Amino acid sequence: MTSDTRFPDGFRWGTATAAHQVEGGNWNNDWWAWEHAPGSPCEAPSGDACDQWNRYDQDIALCAALGFDNYRFSIEWSRIEPEEGEFSSAALDHYRRVMAACHVHGIEPVVTFHHFTTPRWVVAEGGWHTPSTVDRFLRFAERSVGALGDLIGTACTINEPNIVSVMGYGLGLFPPGRVDRAELEAANVNFLDAHRRVVPVLKAGPGDFAVGLTLSMADYQAVPDDDADAVGRMERERRMMEDQFLDIVGDDDFLGVQVYSRTRIGPAGHLGPEAGVPTLPMGYEYWPQSLAACLRRAWSYTSGSVPLVVTENGIGTDDDAQRIEYVRTALGGVLGCIAEGIDVRGYTYWSLLDNFEWAFGYRPRFGIIEVDRATQARTVKPSGQWLGAVARANALT
Repeated sequence: MTSDTRFPDGFRWGTATAAHQVEGGNWNNDWWAWEHAPGSPCEAPSGDACDQWNRYDQDIALCAALGFDNYRFSIEWSRIEPEEGEFSSAALDHYRRVMAACHVHGIEPVVTFHHFTTPRWVVAEGGWHTPSTVDRFLRFAERSVGALGDLIGTACTINEPNIVSVMGYGLGLFPPGRVDRAELEAANVNFLDAHRRVVPVLKAGPGDFAVGLTLSMADYQAVPDDDADAVGRMERERRMMEDQFLDIVGDDDFLGVQVYSRTRIGPAGHLGPEAGVPTLPMGYEYWPQSLAACLRRAWSYTSGSVPLVVTENGIGTDDDAQRIEYVRTALGGVLGCIAEGIDVRGYTYWSLLDNFEWAFGYRPRFGIIEVDRATQARTVKPSGQWLGAVARANALT
């Protein structure tokens, strides 16, 4: 084993899910309504998902047995506050049990406070393009951290706010299913405000834990790279999708970088996959080198002011050997970044389980653990065994 394959001492290894994608039965949020709406773009409803609401201890035990030291998951706002101002002690007690199980198994709970889903009653009042949603989110966060903060290991404020806004208000593929530039920009303003304001709320609660934002990033490439129109289009989109969020994270404890592929933009707009580059079931390119590119850009853009954690990276594929090669290449890129002096403190694979992948239903298989849709039986894939061995060795074996 050569030294250049080893990760720094204390490097963190985790895997991730989100409540709506694995718990099952989250009928009181905007996504459940969206899945069942007439003409919905969703391939399938979430239904029972992976039944993690009942099977969380089994899944956390699997994380520990494989060799991971942290598990990232989200708490479901619509369960905790099912109607305005009505907080469920039973739901909060459930999430305390989930976090306690993490500690019993030697796993750090990495808790996301908003991962795509919003209660129906909030959406009925307007949703994320409405400033009042920020105040409601802050109240939910304050109540939740008050009940759970002593068990939290790390907190993520909002998962990929840039995806929620562009998919929900720019492309109409996520709820609320609109295409309205003004509402998209308003949603971004509100997400920025929500992150800024929720950090001190979480810090004021019980416990002592790091707090940061998780941001969807892509390896943006202008094609050709010397075409002024292509470069201009790319820079404008990257400004909307990434830069305005990177502008506000410098004082946070970490930035969660979430990367899957690259985005190619020509003079007339988005380009499809490049000829000869493999394409994955969700339609984007197999491009594992995108992770290193985005880590370098996040570090450069923020002038190294905030430590980086890879809070999501992976591929949805039916070919588990392809998954291993993707992650191997991506992790090689992480090692390269660390060798350059970039402060990368951990890697989190998406996802622990084959789960509900939003509008794509259950077709994309991101998990390192297979879930039988009929029986809910869990089966660790070879990629799970391999990545667990990497985590235990803290080295790219």
